[in-house]
Amino acid sequence: NFKNQLLTDHGHNPLMKKVFDVYLCFLQKNQSETALKNVFIALRALIFKFPSTFYEGRADMCSALCYEILKYCNSKLSSIRTEASQLLYFLMRNNFDYTGKKSFVRTHLQVIISVSQLIADVVGIGGTRFQQSLSIINNCANNDRIIKHTTFPSDVKDLTKRIRTVLMATAQMKEHENDPEMLVDLQYSLAKSYASTPELRKTWLDSMARIHVKNGDLSEAAMCYVHVAALVAEYLTRKGMI
Repeated sequence: NFKNQLLTDHGHNPLMKKVFDVYLCFLQKNQSETALKNVFIALRALIFKFPSTFYEGRADMCSALCYEILKYCNSKLSSIRTEASQLLYFLMRNNFDYTGKKSFVRTHLQVIISVSQLIADVVGIGGTRFQQSLSIINNCANNDRIIKHTTFPSDVKDLTKRIRTVLMATAQMKEHENDPEMLVDLQYSLAKSYASTPELRKTWLDSMARIHVKNGDLSEAAMCYVHVAALVAEYLTRKGMI
């Protein structure tokens, strides 16, 4: 039946991709407050019914969803920020349940990567509104009685702390945006701090490369891409794919 078709290959199939793209389109286009709230409700149902789509196999759909939800965590409307924060919490909580209450590594990583990307894409990310959303997520974890005696609340706290660290580092970068060398040094330090997380290191190396290209430093940009290629090659070797 239709549900089984959607579940083929853990939810990574052309049919599910089309369904997910419809949801994503609703998030990417300007919507009324009421419409957005209904989209958030529909997404909860999708995550609950098809968890493997987001927590197994490729991370592309989980990544895209985290990115769009985090954008709404910076919304000017407090009601939308609250709804978006609660949806992101639901995504993390559901991930934790899916692993048998062991961890939510998939969502944790994709949230950090999305924040790193949003810093470059969205003006004002990391301001008061976004900080309030992080507090809402923390409060949800602290007030969730069912998982009170698990590692989940402290893991959520660790995630929001990491996000704030990235935002603080970015604020420093903003101060030195007219000093290309200092800016790249700060980005390199941040990339180096994620040595154990290839996906995040790649995100910041890509960002460094864009700055070098913008400043006409093509040799330095090429070195960034060589590092990225080495990271990808090392990862594929470990997976036995090359």
